[in-house]
Amino acid sequence: MSKQDMFADLTSQTAALLGAERDPIANAANAAALIFHVLPDLNWAGFYILRGGELVLGPFQGKPACVRIPAGRGVCGAAVAQKEAILVEDVHAFPGHIACDAASRSELVVPLLRSGIPVGVIDLDSPVIGRFDADDRIGIEALAAVYLAASDPFPA
Repeated sequence: MSKQDMFADLTSQTAALLGAERDPIANAANAAALIFHVLPDLNWAGFYILRGGELVLGPFQGKPACVRIPAGRGVCGAAVAQKEAILVEDVHAFPGHIACDAASRSELVVPLLRSGIPVGVIDLDSPVIGRFDADDRIGIEALAAVYLAASDPFPA
């Protein structure tokens, strides 16, 4: 199965899994679990929710993580500030990387945008350098769109 086909299947599974549920936390929890168990070579998959200028840990799969990340800091904060996905081949080469898990070597962060305004991110970490590519970015961006369409806004 090609990577594009795998992401098409993952996006379809996500849409079916979220179904008629509108709760953003429940949907983030199920989406994080599905991503973590379907995509190979991940050591962390989850959501951070933007609240008052900082990203707050949301539902995830993996080791315990950093609870709060200021907007603009680290890969997650940079994705929010730039309002675009960031793919990092080697996190040790990313200035200001925040190491929540020392085993993480590469990272993909996709911002969650409602009407162009960031409300959070989907964050994927891998212990493999260069694990993520443009196909992963496109696939997770499509999954983020499904998640946002299926979910009410995060509570304040």
